[in-house]
Amino acid sequence: MTELPTRARVVVIGGGVIGCSVAYHLAHLGWTDVLVLEQGTLSCGTTWHAAGLVGQLRASEASTRLVQYSTDLYGRLEAETGLGTGYRVCGGLTVARTPDRMVQLRRTVASAAAYDLECELLTPTQAHAMYPHLRTEDLVGAIWLPGDGRANPADLTQSLAKGARQLGATIAERVRVTGIVLHESTSGRPRATGVRTDHGDVEAEVVVNAGGQWAKAIGELCGVTVPLHPAEHFYVVTDQIDGVHRDLPILRDPDGYTYIKEEVGGLLVGGFEPEAKPWVSPDQIPYPFEFQLLDEDWEHFEILMDSAVHRLPVLAETGIRKFYNGPESFTPDNQFLIGEAPEVAGFYVAAGFNSVGIASAGGAGRALAEWIVEGEPTMDLISADIRRFSPQNGDNAWLRARVGEVLGLHYAVPWPNRELESARPQRVSPVHHLLVDQRACFGARNGWERANVIAPQGVPAVIDYSWERPTWVEWCIEEQRVCREAVAVFDQTSFSKYLVTGLDAEMALQWICSADVGVPVGRAVYTAMLNRHGTYEADVTVTRLGAREFLVVSSAATTVRDIDWIRRHVSDGMDATVVDQTNAYAVFGVMGPASRALLTALSPDAFDDDAFPFGTSRQVRLGHAMVRATRITYVGELGWELYVPTELAVGVYTDLFRAGRPLGVAPAGYYAIEAMRLEKGHRAFARELTTDTGPVEAGLTFACKLSTGTDFLGRAAVEQARAAGPRRRIISFTATDPTAYLWGGELVLRDGEPVGQVTSAAYGNAVGRSVGLALVGDRLAGTATAAWVRSGGWQVDLAGQRVPIEVGLRAPFDPDGLRLGRNV
Repeated sequence: MTELPTRARVVVIGGGVIGCSVAYHLAHLGWTDVLVLEQGTLSCGTTWHAAGLVGQLRASEASTRLVQYSTDLYGRLEAETGLGTGYRVCGGLTVARTPDRMVQLRRTVASAAAYDLECELLTPTQAHAMYPHLRTEDLVGAIWLPGDGRANPADLTQSLAKGARQLGATIAERVRVTGIVLHESTSGRPRATGVRTDHGDVEAEVVVNAGGQWAKAIGELCGVTVPLHPAEHFYVVTDQIDGVHRDLPILRDPDGYTYIKEEVGGLLVGGFEPEAKPWVSPDQIPYPFEFQLLDEDWEHFEILMDSAVHRLPVLAETGIRKFYNGPESFTPDNQFLIGEAPEVAGFYVAAGFNSVGIASAGGAGRALAEWIVEGEPTMDLISADIRRFSPQNGDNAWLRARVGEVLGLHYAVPWPNRELESARPQRVSPVHHLLVDQRACFGARNGWERANVIAPQGVPAVIDYSWERPTWVEWCIEEQRVCREAVAVFDQTSFSKYLVTGLDAEMALQWICSADVGVPVGRAVYTAMLNRHGTYEADVTVTRLGAREFLVVSSAATTVRDIDWIRRHVSDGMDATVVDQTNAYAVFGVMGPASRALLTALSPDAFDDDAFPFGTSRQVRLGHAMVRATRITYVGELGWELYVPTELAVGVYTDLFRAGRPLGVAPAGYYAIEAMRLEKGHRAFARELTTDTGPVEAGLTFACKLSTGTDFLGRAAVEQARAAGPRRRIISFTATDPTAYLWGGELVLRDGEPVGQVTSAAYGNAVGRSVGLALVGDRLAGTATAAWVRSGGWQVDLAGQRVPIEVGLRAPFDPDGLRLGRNV
């Protein structure tokens, strides 16, 4: 072991491919005082037995760019360090057995075009020509990604480690971290200032947890939630096979749960079985555990091997050289974990790579290194940000149940609206049982059970999955009709709700929020929270409750992220605190032209335009309860959000339906909200509003106080973007073919050329067709002017079919807001 220094600027815990990549990229950014601590030897944990597949195309543009960088790095790393990585571009072939899978592959080809990646649709005959061992009579097609490749995980790790060492980083093996040194602060958020090890303490400015399947236990050393759980992952390596060569493409047969690659003249056959096998609890992983495998389980592997033999009959007469069963860590949503922990400043996490760690390592290592150096992400990492999870997601029993499902769905058809079924329910609204009685079909967001759609009597209350128009769309259409014509009630209890209080609460929020929140008591303001680059960190409403008290309301998924963002941007010495009030209140959206009549039937208070203008928020009497009513809407209809103390929720909800019966009231779900917000062109965080887009691109500069002299975080960047004009912008669109059903993610074309992607889509009943939002721009000119949007012929690629669309910069439905009443 190298003698352990007593101090380093950054300590990285974990000498696998992720930890070494973080160290390598920190060193290349000039942070060379980096110490990597590995409890065994480099790559000895889960890295060494990874299959090493490097597939470029991912579900989003941001994650695709991340892997693209990995492939670029791996291709040049050997020349830099003198150590080979085993990286070889051999291409990837994915085959489809079913029409549903073929739709997915056609959508994949379109996504590749959106990201400027080469991808080709193949017939079974063409696939056979590329892979002569392939059985094709039951295939309906395939795709070819020539840029896919593979790497040797151990060699790649050593090469990254050498690259880090060459620039001054230190790597110490056989050193086990036993604790995290914390410094308590007046803000209540401690800071990591070092680590304790079995070889002594090391002081540090930054600690990085890249501990792989040990990352959860490492996080628990300092109270940080790292929601991952190990599961057994199986593959075999065969004897040599005639005709198998090292340039043989990677073969994926997701309908058969398998992947196959060349390995020393034979084949490595692995997969993701539909019923996965979680390993021990994260706090029970044995120590030491170096270059170790778990017991063989041929019975469990049988479904994968039978499928592989079916696809490659030559395997039936080929011997098995080695059976591998190695644990890998998986997260509750199949996205990895990255970023600074909200519980502890200076403590960063990069873990939970869900069996794609080799493909992700280069890009993830660079992304985290840049985050550390810059103090914030330099790319859109919202889907992987560790702050998307709440503390309850760290429960080991919950994780065990969820991870078994997540691994099993790895190769399932990725239905756009798929809901995970395991470990539910976790968090429920106080009126959940009433929604069950109303035949709600539930989804889950951040653990909250939420009504997606209400099933009519006489049919199963089950959400079906389809690329075409699912059965539940008709139910959703009825909810939209009720909301547009009468009144609908939405249970939106899962909203995140925070109180910001203190002498300096207004000053703090004026800096953090783009809009002017220095409003009179009882006013609600729609605003962004931007970073210094002028792009989105949150999309919220802020209501002034008093001189020193504000209510911030945000989406269900962003509770931890939002609170962390607010706390870290309250300046030292300010008297301003933020408190999570999410569980204290139920929220009911009462929306539709009869919403005023419904509230008036239950209350002696006035709800007319003069007494209760748009954006007003106040306490009102409703039945036997006092609740906060805020006149606001996300669905484009007259309406109020009611904030009801949890203990009063059942009574208020019951009263709304009792009094609303003569008005035609009906419950409605989040699918209806989605469709109606798209008809109104309302943007959503993490869909249209990301850390890659700002108010200029989003068309939301009205929510920025640019006409005032009040500064706010990101103002200079927004002003610069406004002066330069948007490179890309969010547009509204409707499909001209009313039978075309869009989901989001489709390629957008202008005059036949790719210009962007659909960010959100649904069937809007008011417009009678699919409606959505898209992020588009002229790739050649690098601009997206209004004139460019209004001209040209626009289409979307719907699984290989070109569907004309009508585009615009205004909402397709009620663009002037006439349905919202006066004083809007």
